Amino acid sequence: AQLAALEALRNGDEEVERMRKEYDTRRRFITHHLNRIGLECISPTGAFYVFPSIRVTGMSSEEFSFRLLEQENVAVVPGRAFGPCGEGHIRCSYATSLEEIREAVTRIERLLG
Repeated sequence: AQLAALEALRNGDEEVERMRKEYDTRRRFITHHLNRIGLECISPTGAFYVFPSIRVTGMSSEEFSFRLLEQENVAVVPGRAFGPCGEGHIRCSYATSLEEIREAVTRIERLLG
């Protein structure tokens, strides 16, 4: 493990930069499209998650998350799980492929439709 860590430190800069760019692409994609479909979403600066508002739906974060899972097979975390101030939001991970993010946004939009 120590030899692998040393190798990564010596020769990993290109891979790190490639992944940084990939996550930036995913972050920009998900925030743009959540905003486009009416779920206000601020672009995060230090995580692999977005925290869009679902207040426009009139549903609690638990109800929205449950319906999204049951009707569209998309798992998100209810904002309420992060305390009372999280209510009215959901947490979505973008630590997955761009294709899966695209499909999830399509399904969220369908639930809203």
